[in-house]
Amino acid sequence: MTSDAIQPRRSRRGSGAVTLHDVAKLAGVAPITASRALNHPTQVSAELLKKVTDAVSRTGYVPNLLAGGLASTRSRLVAAVVPTISGPVFLETVQSLTEALAARGYQLMLGQAGYDGTREDALLETIIGRRPDGIVLTGIMHSADGRRKLLASGIPVVETWDLTPTPIDMLVGFSHVEVGRAVAHFLHAKGRRRFAMVTGDDERARRRLDAFQATALALGLAPVRVQIVPAPTTLKSGRSALALLMHQWPDIDALFCSSDLLALGVMTEAQASGIAVPERLAIVGFGDLDFAADLHPALTTVRINGSAIGSQAAQFIVDRAAGRSVEQRVIDIGFSIIDRKSS
Repeated sequence: MTSDAIQPRRSRRGSGAVTLHDVAKLAGVAPITASRALNHPTQVSAELLKKVTDAVSRTGYVPNLLAGGLASTRSRLVAAVVPTISGPVFLETVQSLTEALAARGYQLMLGQAGYDGTREDALLETIIGRRPDGIVLTGIMHSADGRRKLLASGIPVVETWDLTPTPIDMLVGFSHVEVGRAVAHFLHAKGRRRFAMVTGDDERARRRLDAFQATALALGLAPVRVQIVPAPTTLKSGRSALALLMHQWPDIDALFCSSDLLALGVMTEAQASGIAVPERLAIVGFGDLDFAADLHPALTTVRINGSAIGSQAAQFIVDRAAGRSVEQRVIDIGFSIIDRKSS
């Protein structure tokens, strides 16, 4: 029988997991030697290292990073929680976070909590139990139990895409209230007087809505007409919402959408219904997604620097994992209204 026919010992009864002992046996070395070759390859000979890496390749063994990190309390793993992985608005942040962490030797684990928050506590408990080097969260609205567990864990936490003076630990984001106010003033300055909003039913979008409504009233305008749709928002829900709005309140002349996808649906429905944009109806989106500038007319929208959020969140985690103090724990990256043809 040749060495290629040797089968690794299944030492964990019932699990079928290949262990370091299996790798060592196949390589013909002691387990401690195999461990040294994998963790400190410069401390062993090239011949021995090849034996061990060949055995790893043949068995498919993956080192248990959690067990290996117990002594150093470092996992080199960061967990991020987003409401959805199907919506594009958070992708820029996730990509930036992934790249910034990878450049510093960390890997990102991504979890989806949903918009209603019902899955977040169970997800956080699972994440905390694996003791990552950091946790990046979307938003600041967490249950009392979830917040308590995060504080008790001692794991660095960065909240993102929101703003509060009292974060769990660290925060990088912007004010949804200020977004709502700014868009109302922007449309008022454009000469629009009959506002409407199509919004997802998530908590952050509702804060934008509340501020948009309050500012419109403060400017002496009529109450904002509102259509609320389920989150995550879609093109289809945008089309349906505009049809309902125009049926009930055909005199509206400005519409703020809580996402660019909703705005795309609104613009599609407006074109299908013969509603001229922006002559008859001004439209503002949120997110400045890749397609926004290429629509006809190009979409006016609120730009959030998702890359800056991701890179700063990564820097927070890396600094804390390295034992460095973080002096400024709350960073407001702000936002900008990109004025294009749709308004």
